[in-house]
Amino acid sequence: METLHQILSLHFLLRNSVYTSVLIGLACPLVGVFLVLRRLVFMGVALPQISSTGVALALCLPMWLGLQVTPQSEHALAFAGSTIFSVAAILILAFLERRGRGLAEGRLGMAYVVAMAISILLLSKNRYAEIGWLDLLKGEIITISDFDLALTAAILAVVLVIFGLFRKELLLVSYDRALAITLGRNVILWDALLYLLIGLMVSMAVLSVGPLIAFGFLLIPALTAHMFAYNMRQLTIFACVLGGIAAFAGFWMAYQWDFPVGPTDVALLGLIYGIAFIVRKVVSMTEAII
Repeated sequence: METLHQILSLHFLLRNSVYTSVLIGLACPLVGVFLVLRRLVFMGVALPQISSTGVALALCLPMWLGLQVTPQSEHALAFAGSTIFSVAAILILAFLERRGRGLAEGRLGMAYVVAMAISILLLSKNRYAEIGWLDLLKGEIITISDFDLALTAAILAVVLVIFGLFRKELLLVSYDRALAITLGRNVILWDALLYLLIGLMVSMAVLSVGPLIAFGFLLIPALTAHMFAYNMRQLTIFACVLGGIAAFAGFWMAYQWDFPVGPTDVALLGLIYGIAFIVRKVVSMTEAII
């Protein structure tokens, strides 16, 4: 309990890391719900890593051009690179999947492994970025500034508000595309908006907590909630609440036992999914017997 009291204290040294982790834990599952709904689960694996490649490339540009940048400018560059790569990747991959060209899983797997390799190679040659950004890519959340926390909260708030305002339209084109076309909805427009929001959420998550945690919170809470939810409202609420609780509990465990936060969060989510899967199977067997 002493550790919990320290984490909840307003004077806790890593309080911004706690707040950011919980924000990401609450917000990422909302995007994950749409990825699960549209059967784009494998895209949730590749997108965070592709986004990190955008971060790595953006951080290397000042070094290649011989420019000096402030921490705020560096963050802005990283966010721009992350967003551009995320949005471009999801648009290209979604377009190819809609056209049915090639093996979708193969493309996503290749994109993931190539993006990871390029990210590490770029950052390993950047003497300024290597210190902090390689740790971030491995899921080690050490320090997050007030500026980073405020920027993360602001962007996530904008994304959540847009999701709230256009929830029905985004659900319609995701759940029943044919019906949306029949009702005269501009499917391409709503698809583009959804992909833009997913790209922004992924890029902000990667920039704040790294691709490992972003991937974990994008998919595992949504997949876990999907086993018990009976409608979209329940699925969304269950996934977001689970993500927020797991983010805080994971940080608590990592701080208590001196583990890296990212792997701890993802391992905890995996454990919760395993328990939920067993419970669901037991409940299904019980219902079948009755």
